[in-house]
Amino acid sequence: MVAYFKNIFLTTQGLLKGLRVTLRHLFMPAITVQYPHEKLTLSDRFRGALAFHPEICISCEMCVRACPSLCISLEAKRNEETKKKDLAWYKIDFGKCNYCRLCEEVCPTKPKSVHHTKEYELTFTHRNDFVMDWRTNVPQPQGSEVGQIWTKFMARGQKLSLDPKTNGSSTPSDPVAF
Repeated sequence: MVAYFKNIFLTTQGLLKGLRVTLRHLFMPAITVQYPHEKLTLSDRFRGALAFHPEICISCEMCVRACPSLCISLEAKRNEETKKKDLAWYKIDFGKCNYCRLCEEVCPTKPKSVHHTKEYELTFTHRNDFVMDWRTNVPQPQGSEVGQIWTKFMARGQKLSLDPKTNGSSTPSDPVAF
């Protein structure tokens, strides 16, 4: 009989502890972010998608050697006139990248030719889309310090606009009828 009442007491005590936490948070103001139109500010050390700037790259292959997941590859050809390497192509496989930032830290160029952006909204529909390929003879995605603009991955009919309130990253506006 004593064990029965002790069990009721302990159960009621646990229930009241849980209700106390619930009641404490019930009257606090809600923090709601209207996601496509508003975005939370990201920390300074946030590691988003990698951006690559072929005009800055000196083809030293330090990022390729530093990458533990082997997601970066490049090919460079020696230019006989300048005795320097010219970049032929550069590939990043986002399916393998673990966002460790070793490639950015080892890059000797100032500013960095490969760096993490604040972009966190990348979506891929096919496995082949994970591989980004920069070539010298093909138009390339725009890279920026604040965020990477990936218009290739936007839904059909969406327009791209830069909004300073959204931490500089790109946000699609309302879909256009087509």
